[in-house]
Amino acid sequence: MRKNLLNLLRQNCMLKNEELAAMLAITAEEVEKEKTALENEGIIIGYSAIINEEKFDKNAVTALIELKVSPQSERGYAVVANQIAQFKEVDSVQLMSGSFDLAVTIKGSNLRDVALFVSDRLAAMDGVLSTATHFILERFKEKGVQFSSDDDDERSLTSP
Repeated sequence: MRKNLLNLLRQNCMLKNEELAAMLAITAEEVEKEKTALENEGIIIGYSAIINEEKFDKNAVTALIELKVSPQSERGYAVVANQIAQFKEVDSVQLMSGSFDLAVTIKGSNLRDVALFVSDRLAAMDGVLSTATHFILERFKEKGVQFSSDDDDERSLTSP
């Protein structure tokens, strides 16, 4: 039941306890009790809406930044990751395997804001060895939700 409840909340955290109860074949009180337990255990740590940023603010920019960092003794990457997470521009920070150590997603008002944030704040931090910034051009799916494309593709069809 717990896994099913979490899957339903991932799809739509706005569902009322009565709706969740009907889908799970339990009572609304059981749903509320389970949600509270999941929150108290730190499994559910927040609820959020998925925003189509491109429709909300056409000038807004989202970037994925790859960071190579020097791990701190006995604390690993957590010190640098937690410092980065404190910046208001930062949407997410993840420790990665592969050719870089941390993946940082940030949001800015424009390209210049993002570039300045990377050069003046991230790259200048102790422990940050290098950065690589990738700007997100278009999103098609996020957190399991596919963005509908009501815009027709304006490129011309060509044939050989």
